[in-house]
Amino acid sequence: MADGSTINPHLSGPLAPVRSEDDFALKVDGRIPEALSGAYYRNGPNPQFEPRGQYHAFIGDGMIHGFFLDPRTNTARYRNRWVRTPRWQAEHAAGHALFGGFGGRDSDPSVANINPGGANTNIVWHAGKLMALQEQSEPFALDPVGLDAGDFMQTGGKFTAHPKIDPETGELVWFAYSAGPIPLSPLMDYGVTDVGGKVIRRDRFTAPYASMMHDFIVTQNYVLFPVLPLTMDMQRAMKGGPAIAWENDKPGYVGVMKRNAGVDSIRWVEIDPNYMFHPLNAWEEGDLIHCELVEYAVAPLFPIADGSRPQNTDGHLTRWTINMADPNSRAKRQQVDDLSSEFPRPDERFAGLPYRHGWYVANVGARNPLAFNSIVHLDLKTGARKILTFAPGDYVGEPIFVPRTPTAPEGDGYLIVLLYRAQTNMSDLLILEAQDINAAPAATIHIPRRVPSGFHGNWAAGVG
Repeated sequence: MADGSTINPHLSGPLAPVRSEDDFALKVDGRIPEALSGAYYRNGPNPQFEPRGQYHAFIGDGMIHGFFLDPRTNTARYRNRWVRTPRWQAEHAAGHALFGGFGGRDSDPSVANINPGGANTNIVWHAGKLMALQEQSEPFALDPVGLDAGDFMQTGGKFTAHPKIDPETGELVWFAYSAGPIPLSPLMDYGVTDVGGKVIRRDRFTAPYASMMHDFIVTQNYVLFPVLPLTMDMQRAMKGGPAIAWENDKPGYVGVMKRNAGVDSIRWVEIDPNYMFHPLNAWEEGDLIHCELVEYAVAPLFPIADGSRPQNTDGHLTRWTINMADPNSRAKRQQVDDLSSEFPRPDERFAGLPYRHGWYVANVGARNPLAFNSIVHLDLKTGARKILTFAPGDYVGEPIFVPRTPTAPEGDGYLIVLLYRAQTNMSDLLILEAQDINAAPAATIHIPRRVPSGFHGNWAAGVG
């Protein structure tokens, strides 16, 4: 309990921290497929010490969980390490928490000049570098095997937790919000890193207002910036209100720009107020841009601007469509699926392109915005939906697709999912047939303790 009065859901249940760094050889039931020679990495918040002030999972220390798979010997090993950021180093030396909540509130004065980034949200392999990511901080490059050495990279400023890798060019496309030196500002940056890891573009523009923009949308030729009314307001915070809060009376906007154009060409398309954390995929159809994403009527996990808590926090897979031929059009919205869902992922070889298959987590017969009990496969061509629901109390993480071969048809491959088993208080790594998720797993890899719920993971072929 961060404040000593009530149980903080960000520090309990599936998000309860583990305070050890371990190395385990793992028991494997079944066979690890030949395609899975490499490493699966998962990132998530795991505070090193009992937090001070109002703790939120979005600001916890990052911990990387690495699973190194070898199909030749049908063996797997596990290694977890905190991301040794300057924040982690300072607190480790002190032996207790020094950083407070959002905006540095309740932080010890001794850390005023230390980068507060925890690198706790995503983990991406690009240009031969393993990068732990958190919005508002630059990427933290890690040793891909040891996981316990690294440093912040130099990209010219703040970064995102959700860059996109272009499957055709290998470029890393990214953005940053509140990009300038003034906290909680409407300034944003758009950037591109080439296939070799060199930053070749970073341009700044001003959004309609300061919005917490967790993720963005990229197609083959366009980039889209969803500025939605989860607002950031320093004056509100200085008056004792929430620094980040939902304002339903503000319009939503989607900034649309050709990827090869300047930021002065951004067109701001209005959209009904809603919120999205993560897109599934987006593509172009003539003058139309389509994006399928998990949409919320009200942003979950954050307060309303008046300090009250949101009531309806279910997200549903929804399609946004923007008509670029009509300069006066609003973005249209159409719900695609009725399940309460999150963490959607495609076959990344089709990122930004027309596609057919998507996977995501969902809650079936349960309501918990911090944990999910089911995996879903949706065939967007036929509408066929398959659901795999786990035992009561079990929680499953974001599904990661790995193709059977580099040239296999879309969706032909495996899902990697991390599952917490309530009955044993331990976790398993499951390898499922991507289009037959209800079949027996190709392999179940047993972890001899619980892995806390986290945010995002990715596969790196040939690593380890």
